[in-house]
Amino acid sequence: MSSSTAQRQVCVCVPARNEQDRLPRLLRSLAQQDWEAPLPVVIALNNTSDGSRDVVQRLASELADRLRVFVDEQDFEPSVAHAGSARRRAMDVGLDIVGGDDGAVLLTTDADARPPRDWVRRNVETIIDGADLVGGALMLGEDEAVPLLVRSRWEALSAYWRAVRAIEDEIDPVAWDPPPRHGDHTGGSLATTAVAYRATGGVPAIPVGEDGAYVMKARALGFRLRHPATVWTRVSPRTDARAIGGMATKMQALAGSAADAMAAPSLEQWRERAHWRRSVRLVGGDARVAALEPDLAPMICNIIVTPAVIETAA
Repeated sequence: MSSSTAQRQVCVCVPARNEQDRLPRLLRSLAQQDWEAPLPVVIALNNTSDGSRDVVQRLASELADRLRVFVDEQDFEPSVAHAGSARRRAMDVGLDIVGGDDGAVLLTTDADARPPRDWVRRNVETIIDGADLVGGALMLGEDEAVPLLVRSRWEALSAYWRAVRAIEDEIDPVAWDPPPRHGDHTGGSLATTAVAYRATGGVPAIPVGEDGAYVMKARALGFRLRHPATVWTRVSPRTDARAIGGMATKMQALAGSAADAMAAPSLEQWRERAHWRRSVRLVGGDARVAALEPDLAPMICNIIVTPAVIETAA
């Protein structure tokens, strides 16, 4: 690890709700990071009724030589008891921990994730290289059973998104987000500078899509998002959801009907969108793209993704 990397303040910010069985695996993964110890970690428990607090406190003591764990516990009112409030709280506490250091890096992941040992370092290196936000690719964990149908559909969708990115890279290349890159920037693996977090006002406290909304807001202010292939994390294939619209909801869909799980916009629509982005970017830059894109009409999901469809449409 370079000296400039090691000097960066960091904090990992994790929202968790009734995750006593999953948090030990996450915390042990964070304790194995190739980062100078102790690594600050916020576990923001929200509307939790299981033994998560006791589990976290026990592990905080056990792993004290590797982690500096901060436990925050909130009971949100029903109207705001959702992923947006929980992740915002976790990140806000992390921001308080790093203080006024604009160069500090806040990382967030989910309680059921299992990041590789270079996850923190790779995120920080990418920010030192010029990014303001870093999205991490999501990989299905290998240590949990995944039905063959679900895994094959996951792989088909991954191929579809690789085809989409190839179109974007050809028509609308972005200098600070070069290939090879993935396309994920979800709460499962997302890093941001403290200065970007402050400038945006933080994660929007919305029920669904708080991660994507935060990224779009930051980009609209001119902050640079990158998706390096070296940044990724394992995610759980479980289907018992804690948050609406989260990873478990996606896994439920993959186990359901093909029409629900595999419907997507044609690649021709992505080509049209890439040409639109390029025309806007040449005039107003990425900030203008991010400001205008949320108001575009949604693309129509007019194909069912299969390997054959991707090959013939590419």
